[in-house]
Amino acid sequence: MNTAEENYLKETYALQLDHKQVTTSMLADRIGHTAPTVTGMLKKLASHKWVVYEPYQGVKLTRSGRAAALGVIRRHRLLETFLSRTLGVPWDKVHDEAERLEHAISEYLESRIDDFLGHPSNDPHGSPIPGPDGSIHEPTRLRLSDLLVGSSARIVEVDDREPGLLAHLSELCLGLETEVEVIAIEPVDRLMTIRVGAQERILGRTAASQIIVKSLKGA
Repeated sequence: MNTAEENYLKETYALQLDHKQVTTSMLADRIGHTAPTVTGMLKKLASHKWVVYEPYQGVKLTRSGRAAALGVIRRHRLLETFLSRTLGVPWDKVHDEAERLEHAISEYLESRIDDFLGHPSNDPHGSPIPGPDGSIHEPTRLRLSDLLVGSSARIVEVDDREPGLLAHLSELCLGLETEVEVIAIEPVDRLMTIRVGAQERILGRTAASQIIVKSLKGA
């Protein structure tokens, strides 16, 4: 399996977490390819039995495709954790570095990294790391943007694909395990005002939608 095929499987898996149907346009937006290019790749993946693809009906991972996707995700998240813990690579830069390395390391090196790190369960962005057997625990994905005024929650995961967002969250002191309370939501633009300790922060809907939280009350 080549790098492009691995990336398509990985991104299809990610989209399936939030969408019952993954369309070619979703993959095109996420990967940055044209719709015809995506269609061609999906047909190729289907020929290898990694996905089930029907025009106008979307794409689904097969059992073997899901296993392959989780293998790539495991390598990526282990690398992020290794780079963050051992080299101090900040969380807004570690994704791109892991992206470059994830297709190159062997199973042996993957296992050694896992042992060295003590078999971590989550990466620096809070995302679960699949086990070597392909198992993964995906908790219910409640987004900060889904909360109502008066709700309180704890940040448990942040989308790792937007370095600008991660850098901005660092500036706002909105890291993992931070507890927040929603105190206002603008009715038109959906700007969200949250309280963090004694401070108030304002987030746009796009930013809030990329933050996964665990409800504490009122959600």
